[in-house]
Amino acid sequence: MLAAKEILIKYWGHTSFRPMQEEIIQAALEKKDTLALLPTGGGKSVCFQVPTLMQDGICIVISPLISLMNDQVEHLKSKGIKSVAITSALTKDEVDVALNNCIYGDYKFLYLSPERLQNKSVQERIMQMNVNLITVDEAHCIAEWGYDFRPSYLHIAEIRKFLPDVPFLALTATATSDIVDDIQEKLLFREKQLLQSSFVRENLSYVVINTKQKKQKLVKILNHFKSSAIVYVGSRKQTKEITTLLRNNNISSDFYHAGLDMDVRNKKQQRWVRNQTRVMVATNAFGMGIDKDNVRIVVHINTPSSLEAYFQESGRAGRDGNLAYAILLTNKSDRIDMNQFMLSQYPSVQEIKDCYQKIADYFHVAVDSAEGQSFEFNINDFCDKYQLNAFKTYNMLKYLEKEEYIKLTDSVHTPSKLHLTVDNAELYRFQVANAHYDGFIKLLLRSYSGLFDNYVTINEITLAQRFNTSSEKIISLLEKLQQLEVLNYLPSSNAPKLILTKNRAEASNLQISAEILAERKELKRRKIADVINYSENKIVCRTQQLLSYFGEERMYKCGKCDVCVERNKIELSEKKFKKYK
Repeated sequence: MLAAKEILIKYWGHTSFRPMQEEIIQAALEKKDTLALLPTGGGKSVCFQVPTLMQDGICIVISPLISLMNDQVEHLKSKGIKSVAITSALTKDEVDVALNNCIYGDYKFLYLSPERLQNKSVQERIMQMNVNLITVDEAHCIAEWGYDFRPSYLHIAEIRKFLPDVPFLALTATATSDIVDDIQEKLLFREKQLLQSSFVRENLSYVVINTKQKKQKLVKILNHFKSSAIVYVGSRKQTKEITTLLRNNNISSDFYHAGLDMDVRNKKQQRWVRNQTRVMVATNAFGMGIDKDNVRIVVHINTPSSLEAYFQESGRAGRDGNLAYAILLTNKSDRIDMNQFMLSQYPSVQEIKDCYQKIADYFHVAVDSAEGQSFEFNINDFCDKYQLNAFKTYNMLKYLEKEEYIKLTDSVHTPSKLHLTVDNAELYRFQVANAHYDGFIKLLLRSYSGLFDNYVTINEITLAQRFNTSSEKIISLLEKLQQLEVLNYLPSSNAPKLILTKNRAEASNLQISAEILAERKELKRRKIADVINYSENKIVCRTQQLLSYFGEERMYKCGKCDVCVERNKIELSEKKFKKYK
């Protein structure tokens, strides 16, 4: 087996590791459960990819976002490393083929969501794999999301029952001391082990600007810093509004949010990564796992929901080590907006039960029926019918999902896919016996490779152009070949789904704890108070304030943030400064 540095040189072209990477790699090789805290841009993926490539077997990577999984899989494939991501975009047959490849096909990385890891059939197949490491990427999601709207994060450690000797490696860029303990507890670490690099970003200048004219200030900032940038906003609607504003001021920009088709999101992201678009205006769905080192500025137009989120999103600036800016635009009305947001995010127990009853009525589901049944779900139509607030309804649905009564899938564009179900010899015999299909089958084989091994993405319009016919005719041919059991054809789809994970219950019997709701609401209130305290601070160095929040003490001030710059202007003595502080 190659040594760690040889792997690093061979696949990444680097001759030395970043701080803490070698220690984390060694812990994985020694089969120690480890929580690793590395700053954004600190090279977290190398920490699990290198030890996996040094050993026989496969690494299971539990990751929160489809886009993040797909990006990492494509990156690994570009290096010749066999990897696959099992996402909600795959059908049951595609999942089956992918898992077989992980058992028999010398694959090195299997990416899964925490929800997929709970699937019994997936667990049974994992038991047949030679697993050398289980990695939980973006592990702060266990505390940040697990309690609120992705309960599967709290069940990840159940895989230990099937793989008791396989070590866990949890990775994140942000975690307070409480979250550090929570992650290790929820993942059932055999022994606690934290390997942590400093949170300090020496090149990052934190700036808070109090202004009632946020849009005008944003335009001014982006005209001053003519570099790659991210602008974070609070809603999907705002992404379009701000993009229009910037374009009207001749600033190259585009918008991004989770409601866009996956293909559209990928194209927008790639244009930004390649510097064809200068500014990306986005919700917090954008940025996780993106490796772009020349972002000079990250602007938040809306006050973020937590300092954890702000620290991580701001950290996407200046990954090349050169001076960069994290700017928060705020005003007094933000406090009111954030408290209203919190109230809407935490509905009452009765409101949640009423929402569940309306779901049953909407789909005409009888009591004690429909477990596992899937329905196409348009939340806007649902809210219109029952005169509900869409945002509050979404949060009620997420609580029902947390309690595992339902499951929601976002609207994700799934492209058409194809898989030949016969082998090469059987296909040849079919072509000889059915000459009228021969030309079309040859076109498929010329147009796409790997059709015998896996599901391959196809484009009916492209095939129609090459076959000199209509896309409707292509679809008809594919459907007929599927009926003849020559291939499996999966047409494209855009519909979101709501799945009843249990038989429909009486709404009055739902087990939803008012005490737990109250606890989560109080925790959220404290996080919002911390963010507001940060935005209103005019005395303490912002880097010191952020580091203190994450439990790291820093003796000297950064000298770059707006607080330090103002203090330097008036040249306060240390004694006076301490008095004011």
